[in-house]
Amino acid sequence: MWTVIESPIGPLRLVEQDGAITAIEFSPFRDGARPIGPEDPDTPVLVAAARQLTEYFAGDRHEFDLPLAPAGSAWQRSVWAQLLGIGYGETASYGDIAARLGKTNAASRAVGTANGANPIPIVIPCHRVIGANGTLTGYAGGLDRKQLLLELESEPLQDALF
Repeated sequence: MWTVIESPIGPLRLVEQDGAITAIEFSPFRDGARPIGPEDPDTPVLVAAARQLTEYFAGDRHEFDLPLAPAGSAWQRSVWAQLLGIGYGETASYGDIAARLGKTNAASRAVGTANGANPIPIVIPCHRVIGANGTLTGYAGGLDRKQLLLELESEPLQDALF
C-alpha cells in the first residue's frame, strides 16, 4: 500500500507493507523499482506516517514513532540503526557511525554506501550524516533537500538561543 503527501521538499511517496513503513520515496518516483501494491492513503500506518511527517515539517515533531521494516543486508540495517541514534538538530560523520559500530575510519565508505541505500529517509535520518570536515556530502534526495532538512532542524535550536 502507498500514498503520496506534499512536503516542503516536494511530494513524498510513503510505502507500507504488512503494517510497517518500508520506504519513503522522493519525487520523481521510480515506478516499477519495487512492488508497492495499490494506493490506499487510509491504512492506519500510512495515516500515522503522513501525520507525523506533517508535524515534523511544521517543526512540531522531533522523533518518529512508526513501525519500520527497511529491507537491507545485516550491515545496512546496523548502519540504519545507528542513524536512529542521531538526534534532531544533530549531525554525525561517516567516521562517527563507523566508530559506533566498532569499526575503524576505513569503514566510512561502507557506512556511506549503506547510508545512501536507506529506503526510509527522514524517519531514518540519513540526512544528518555529513562529511568529517562538516560539509554536506551525497544524499539520495539531492543536496538541496538535505540542506533544507538540516535547516528545518536547526531553526528551533536557533530560536531557543535568542
